[in-house]
Amino acid sequence: MSNQSTRGRCLCGAVRFSYSGRPKWVAYCHCESCRRATSSPVAAWIGLEKDQFNWDAGKPASFASSAGVERRFCPTCGSPLSYEGERWPTEIHVYAASLYDPAAVTPRAHVNVAEQLPWFEVHDDLPRWNETGSRDVPPTRKGPRQP
Repeated sequence: MSNQSTRGRCLCGAVRFSYSGRPKWVAYCHCESCRRATSSPVAAWIGLEKDQFNWDAGKPASFASSAGVERRFCPTCGSPLSYEGERWPTEIHVYAASLYDPAAVTPRAHVNVAEQLPWFEVHDDLPRWNETGSRDVPPTRKGPRQP
């Protein structure tokens, strides 16, 4: 792992975080829960091991959005910041858009496309899984939906 840190923050800057090394993965999520948490048609996530990650300033508030899931956000401005779930006990997931430099990461896949909004499409050739992606399961398709 690199000693270089990548940093991020909420909208108002009250809560800041950093991580070291390379992410485990970076992906778009189309599930309803992520859409509602961000009020957007898709969320871009960075998957990290918890030992790579640190809350540097402020204390995020948390919300149990479903059984075994904690979503953290800034208690001052409300910006969503992270996701932790029992399904991935060693990981924390942070929003790519919360980085100081969101261009520092590039999504490599789409997950939960079975829940994708019919009026939204990302035109790339990345693999897409109907559910959460797994290296053990081939993608549902590559690229956008075909008319």
